[in-house]
Parts: sequence; structure tokens; C-alpha cells
Amino acid sequence: MQDLYLEKKNRILSVKDLPTLPIVLDEVTELVQDPSSSTDQIAKVISKDQVLSAKVLKMVNSPIYGFPRRIGTIQHALVLLGFNVIRGLIISTSVFDIMAKNMMGLWEHSLGCATACAGIAKQAGLKDPEEYSVAGLLHDLGKLVSIIQLPEIKEEVDALVLEKDITYYQAEREVMGFAHDRINAWLADHWNLPLRLREGLVWHHRPKSAQHYPDVACVVHLGDFLSRIFQVGNSGDDQVNYLDKYIFKVLNLRQEDLEKSLDHLDRELVELTGFIPD
Repeated sequence: MQDLYLEKKNRILSVKDLPTLPIVLDEVTELVQDPSSSTDQIAKVISKDQVLSAKVLKMVNSPIYGFPRRIGTIQHALVLLGFNVIRGLIISTSVFDIMAKNMMGLWEHSLGCATACAGIAKQAGLKDPEEYSVAGLLHDLGKLVSIIQLPEIKEEVDALVLEKDITYYQAEREVMGFAHDRINAWLADHWNLPLRLREGLVWHHRPKSAQHYPDVACVVHLGDFLSRIFQVGNSGDDQVNYLDKYIFKVLNLRQEDLEKSLDHLDRELVELTGFIPD
């Protein structure tokens, strides 16, 4: 059993069929770690990849971030949103084409979750709500990677979802012995993602287990829940996840606070309909 587990992990991490992360991301990471680097230098490196820059700018100007048609350059985006947000958008736009071909509904669900996460973070008065939206955007990345790297598994997972009327997450655990949250952990370590982002990706199903940044895990947990309530896209099943009430304590929110923001969120999700960063 252990050998089978390790074999699946190794196949997941080979990610040879996924687009590799752009070379500019490594260059930018090195610049960010150098205190003498300027935002202008970082922006120039990203802008060298014109296709990538265009996709990132389209994402930045989407309804998720509240700057529709106002950000015209990568430098402006970096100043307003920060490197962690832009880095997350580079990763998401890099895998979008593969996601669109394999699970278009998953992309739509991810956009919905990102929008909900930004709204929740603002409602809770959290700093840099855009960073929470990136965690929401990438929270199901492990599903995509498993579909690409272990294609024979998807049919089995899909069949189990229908047969037992369970969530995709539960079916993954039965079929593979682990689920997309574990794959998220492997990818986060493999790609050296920031710890705050890793916490959201890894613990969004079990926010109580997040040790370093439980607020990120709680926001993504709630964002995922709301995206499902509003039936945005499809993340592999038609279930609504169990909502862990622990999140209200961590985020200092009441259920009434959440209800007040639902109408606003509904309007934002409608604006996202058909949004594709091509």
C-alpha cells in the first residue's frame, strides 16, 4: 500500500504534462529576495513574457479585484496588489489552458471561490484581501494535477461520486488514499509557494488543522462553501460542503454578517459569467 501511495505521489510531482511555471517566475522570485530590487525591475522581468502579462492584466482587471479596466501595466498591478498576488495569478494563468480543456467547470468554480474569498476578507476586515482571493483561485489545483497525471483515476472518482452520492473530496480519498488537499501540499512545497498561500490550499477542507495562518484556511473554506451555494461552475460534484462553524470564531464574523454580504456577492458572481483570461 505504501509503495502504491509513493508511486502516485511521484507521478503527481512529475507534472510533465502540465505547463511548467514560467521562467520569469524564478527570475522574479530572486529579485524579490534582493532588498535592493525595485518594483520597476520586477515589472520589467514579468513584462518580457507578453502573453503572460496580458493574461495577468486581464485577471487583475476582473471583477474579483475591484479595479475594472483601471490597471494598465504590470508595475501598477504590483504596486496595488503586491508580489504574492501577482505570483499567484502567474501560476493560475499558466495552468488555465489545461484546466479549460479538462474541467472548464472547475475554472468557473475557482473564479467564484476567489471572488467570495475577497469579499469575505473585506467583510472580516482582513489586510490585503486580494491575497485571500489568490488562495481561493488556486484551492482546487490538486484536482487538476491529479486529472492530468493520473487520468485513469478520474473516471473511478467520478463513478464513485455518482454511485454513493458523496463529494469529490470523499471519493478521491477512497480511490487514491489521499485527496487534492494533499496534492496541494506537495505542489506548494515543490513550487516553493508562500506559507500563507500554502495554508489556504492545504487546509481549506480542515481549517482547524491550519497552524500558521488559520484565517486564510477559514476564508477559503467559506469561499468554497459560498461558491457551491451559488452553484458557480462545477468542482466535480453537486454537493455543498459541510461548513465548519469554527471559521466564524477565527474570522470574528457572525452568521448575520455573512447574510448581509450575500446579495453583493451574488451581483459580483454574475459579472464573472463567461470570464476567461485569454
